[in-house]
Amino acid sequence: MTTEQLIGTVSSDRPLLVVAVAEEAQFLDGRLPVLITGIGKINTTGAVLGAVAGGPRPASLINLGTAGALRPGLHGLHEISTVVQHDLDTELLLRLTGNTYGAPIHLSAPGDITLASGDTFVADGAQRDALAQRAHLVDMEGYAVAAAAQRLGLPVRLIKQVSDDADENSTRTWPETVAACAQVLADWVARESGA
Repeated sequence: MTTEQLIGTVSSDRPLLVVAVAEEAQFLDGRLPVLITGIGKINTTGAVLGAVAGGPRPASLINLGTAGALRPGLHGLHEISTVVQHDLDTELLLRLTGNTYGAPIHLSAPGDITLASGDTFVADGAQRDALAQRAHLVDMEGYAVAAAAQRLGLPVRLIKQVSDDADENSTRTWPETVAACAQVLADWVARESGA
């Protein structure tokens, strides 16, 4: 069963909101189209490219979602300025092939918040601490949205609300906090999108 779903109609005068799961979109008011991709980089890439291929292209992509904090004291809403893949060894691949795969993507957001995306739900203190050397936040879809936007030539913004501390408590914390996070994300869309 696929979890991919497009709600609304994509048009060239509006952004397309991209979320991983319906829980993150539960308070969006329907004025902008929403693409629910499913979890992970492959599901996200396929959903974004499928939603845009052969039809109207949106004005931009806006990825809304929850993220785990990799460093102490990180809370609230953040716009991402750089996104990396934490589960692809780009340095090793460069040494082996001479080519760069999965290089960091730098976005136009102000500040210096780096998001690490990967197909692993980070719920381990040791893994969190290792990732904290490279990034501030962790999720499972941001890199895929940014890479798809880059390939499509579309502007992109990644907006992440901290839902947990990416530690041993995260599998309990995320379900408890996702609704409150979704409300913050919907409030941001209402303020920032002009819709």
